[in-house]
Amino acid sequence: MECRTQVSRKKGVEMRVNPFSLNLGQSLRRTATMLSMIVAALGGGGGEATADPDPCRPVRFAENAFVVCTVDLRQYEVRLFLHEPDGDVLGSFSRLKETPEGSRLAFAMNGGMYHEDRSPVGLYIEGGKELKAANTRSGPGNFHLKPNGVFYVKGNQAGVLETQTFLKRKIRPDHATQSGPMLVINGRIHPRFLEQSTSRKIRNGVGIRDPHTVVFAISDDPVTFHTFARLFRDELGCANALFLDGSISSLYAPSLNRMDALRPMGPIIGALHRHPSGTGCGEIC
Repeated sequence: MECRTQVSRKKGVEMRVNPFSLNLGQSLRRTATMLSMIVAALGGGGGEATADPDPCRPVRFAENAFVVCTVDLRQYEVRLFLHEPDGDVLGSFSRLKETPEGSRLAFAMNGGMYHEDRSPVGLYIEGGKELKAANTRSGPGNFHLKPNGVFYVKGNQAGVLETQTFLKRKIRPDHATQSGPMLVINGRIHPRFLEQSTSRKIRNGVGIRDPHTVVFAISDDPVTFHTFARLFRDELGCANALFLDGSISSLYAPSLNRMDALRPMGPIIGALHRHPSGTGCGEIC
């Protein structure tokens, strides 16, 4: 759900947002990031390195603060969450933690745009089941700023593709979410993004470094689309990246003592520690 100053609009539905609460949320994000940097600096020289380091870390790029979470799908399982077993929408990280998978959560993030009832705006696949078909219509708002795209996971590989390319390839993923716009397309920044834009929002997105490595990022400072796209391409090494949402973007990162709770969410992306015997299919099917 993309918030615009005081009014959030999704497919003709407007929801009023308190600008004070958004500003407070931004301040809390920046404070949490600064504290995590201090903790990391104090503890960085003492312990032994581990084979499975915390996936989330603070990053500064273009004079803005971000948190970046990088996962190797051979070590983590990345999947989507929307409903509880009784059918209710999860809507929060706290409720996700209470599910059977909650004890394995390494981090989680809001996972795509949604309607007022928190149902996905575009394609949504969870556990191999398509719960919402792809949305190829034209319309207003960020979702329809073509090209938009699909983030998908199949076993221990993942990808980000333009929506039409994804559909033409007839990929059958375990999990997929459609959002928009694309941030980076085959190494090029979305053609509609302006370097001198004055539209700055809190934003989050996902990019692909290689078939096994997925990179998630959320800004702690309001940034333009162009700056956010450059973060993925120039700093994080992602040839393809997708915008997930803005303003209400949220992160659960226990290693950073962070659990955002700004507004009820729709789809959630979670990274789970794999079971010792867990393996992926190793191929995109």
